[in-house]
Amino acid sequence: MTIGQQTNVYGEPIEPCNFDPITGFYRTGCCETGGDDSGVHTVCAIMTADFLEYSKSVGNDLSTPMPQYGFAGLKPGDQWCLCAPRWQEAFEAGKAPKVKLRSTHTLTLEFVSLKDLEAHAVEK
Repeated sequence: MTIGQQTNVYGEPIEPCNFDPITGFYRTGCCETGGDDSGVHTVCAIMTADFLEYSKSVGNDLSTPMPQYGFAGLKPGDQWCLCAPRWQEAFEAGKAPKVKLRSTHTLTLEFVSLKDLEAHAVEK
């Protein structure tokens, strides 16, 4: 799939989130999205043990390797394109991970306020 220029929460060209492990719905390293991304994988989040435990407790185990899908499992410190609704859910539960705003897609703002994202940003 060819993806046109997409923008971050500041309306600037989106920056890469992570290449190791390779992330993004399209596995481009960026939190790009399109009509086939029903989960809206647009938040460049930095994993924490607390968030990974929370995510597993609500049915989305991101830490267990799934080699059949080429997924090694995430660990604290990994950067990953997280679903915007999941980030908001974790925020409401007091478990939201930090985010890289320049790598977080503008569509995220349909689910999460910029103020809440900025409060969890590793950069401004």
